[in-house]
Amino acid sequence: QVSLAESGGGSVQAGGSLKLSCATSRFTPTMAWFRQAPGKQREAVAAIDRYHSTEYVDSVKGRFTISRGKNALYLEMNSLQPEDTAMYYCAARSGPLSLVKTVYDYWGQGTQVTVSS
Repeated sequence: QVSLAESGGGSVQAGGSLKLSCATSRFTPTMAWFRQAPGKQREAVAAIDRYHSTEYVDSVKGRFTISRGKNALYLEMNSLQPEDTAMYYCAARSGPLSLVKTVYDYWGQGTQVTVSS
């Protein structure tokens, strides 16, 4: 079992920045950030594996950076836009790098990000 706890969410104006953190109870090979806006499906944002290889969805490339440390996952978000408003979730799995939400075994409770125009 892995416990995940996100932090760092908040409210910012368009063009601003935030850095999300996720504390994990133990190491897992692959970790990812997902987000869910009201009335929408949960979608992938970025993923990172044990070798620090990364994948991003097109909408955040060049603006968001995923990284990991010892039992921690981070998401640095720059040039935030109103469409980035969502609950952001940390997820973990034992398998390889993936942006498919259904393969992730462990999830945090989420942290809210709100971007105003």
